[in-house]
Amino acid sequence: MRFAKTPVRHIGEDPHEPLPRNEWPATLAAVRQLLDAGLDLGPATVLVGENGAGKSTLVEAIAMAYGLNPEGGSTGAMHRSRATESALANSLLLARNPGAGRYGYFLRAETMHGFFSYLEDNPSTTRADAPFHRMSHGESFLSLAEDRFRGGGLWILDEPESALSFTGCLSLLAVLRELLADGGSQIILSTHSPLLAALPGADIYEVGGWGLRPATWDGLDLVRNWRSFLDAPQRFLRHL
Repeated sequence: MRFAKTPVRHIGEDPHEPLPRNEWPATLAAVRQLLDAGLDLGPATVLVGENGAGKSTLVEAIAMAYGLNPEGGSTGAMHRSRATESALANSLLLARNPGAGRYGYFLRAETMHGFFSYLEDNPSTTRADAPFHRMSHGESFLSLAEDRFRGGGLWILDEPESALSFTGCLSLLAVLRELLADGGSQIILSTHSPLLAALPGADIYEVGGWGLRPATWDGLDLVRNWRSFLDAPQRFLRHL
């Protein structure tokens, strides 16, 4: 019997640690759907949707359930500033693929400054890190992804476009596409960027009041809205 090389094949609720449906974040439709029905994972999963829909709550909890630091880093990172994460991770059960790599990395743009300080205070004994604090936000983010995302593992990114320019997003797409081509890597990405949502081969889910809705890139509200705005920005601006 052959098993997939990717780390996680399914996410569901731990029957021994159920999350009350009347308590946040189970009150979010996307979280409730994940707990009730579970979610099968392929090599790449992209979550898109408006602020407050639950994208970051989901990816943060998945990262923690996998053993990753909630403020970014690998399974060995210990950086913490202020605990704001939900209790969702305690109620998730990840079905792992036998023989797959157990390494992973979580990158979230909103906590990168503190995480860079942590890396600076806890330097690697086997390699020298780039001078992240002396680089631009986008340059440091890409440098870290290129350096840490190697070999098989689970790579989770939460709204990385906030650190990146248009060309920076394209560069990150190139890194992610190369990881998927090599096999053994698995990507979970939440984004507001139509560029990053175009990750080749990804399963796309639109997150909203309906829960998690499978979608195509062309069918995303995100893509339609950007196309409409770029075609006629004044049509939008006069209604502000």
